[in-house]
Amino acid sequence: MTVTLLGPAQIRDLAERAGVRPTKTLGQNFVLDAGTVRKIVRQAGVEPGMRVVEVGPGLGSLTLGLLEAGADVVAVEIDPVLARLLPSTVAEHAGLHPDATSSDERASGEPAVLRDDEGRARLTVVLQDALEVTALPGEPPRALVANLPYNVSVPVLLTFLERFDSLDHALVMVQAEVADRLAAPPGSRTYGVPSAKAAWYAHVRRTATVGRSVFWPVPNVDSALVRLDRREPPTTSATRLEVFEVIDTAFAQRRKMLRAALAPLFGSNEAAAAALAAAGVDAQARGETVDVEGFARVAEQLAGTRRGAPAGTVGP
Repeated sequence: MTVTLLGPAQIRDLAERAGVRPTKTLGQNFVLDAGTVRKIVRQAGVEPGMRVVEVGPGLGSLTLGLLEAGADVVAVEIDPVLARLLPSTVAEHAGLHPDATSSDERASGEPAVLRDDEGRARLTVVLQDALEVTALPGEPPRALVANLPYNVSVPVLLTFLERFDSLDHALVMVQAEVADRLAAPPGSRTYGVPSAKAAWYAHVRRTATVGRSVFWPVPNVDSALVRLDRREPPTTSATRLEVFEVIDTAFAQRRKMLRAALAPLFGSNEAAAAALAAAGVDAQARGETVDVEGFARVAEQLAGTRRGAPAGTVGP
């Protein structure tokens, strides 16, 4: 299958013909540069036959790059105009054939499917808000590869890692500042809620900076690529929701010591301090010094107090 990637003139022509103007509301910044597309696909480790989910395909630049690498793509798009445009763009530039599904049926929720000459489904377009997606058509995806909308990048990433345990890795483009937060280790200035929650699911690292000039419209900030490789969550008797509740509370007032920050959960500073001591966490430390395993141990103490055990009496 021969795939032709989009260039700046083609992207602007597509947008003009469709009456599309990128909107800040949806966090849309379209990638103009084919070299950047191939860099994303390469760093994502996309292999022929790999099932990949893409969030926010926009005008199709990255979609075509994934298809060029041999992936089978399920693309989740919230914008109905872009969702209707994508199949025709891919049919023209990748030689795929749309199923005989009417636009009215697709408007009612039926995905658009494009197939290769052998009849294999290579692209499935789902018109839906990514934060509301609970299931995807076809085989479960192995990878998430996306230029994530700036305004919802962290919620989308964490939601997909939670809901689709078939994802063994992700490669996403986000604002450089967000990339730093996702990949930050405990003790660093940028470590916070996104860092700790992402670490629950995966090993995270920032792989490259992406300049502003490869986007249309040109954003006011630099972007970066972040690679996440799935790992087992910390071994703990606490639930993920309990651990995340502790993380959220610990960072709600970053300047407070943990015994004060977590007092609302445990009922008092004294009870929080006893629970932290039992969890092996310094009560006078702040949240940015605690790794996800430490938060999990604190969450076990919280779960114990909610079952009626006195703070600090729950065993490891």
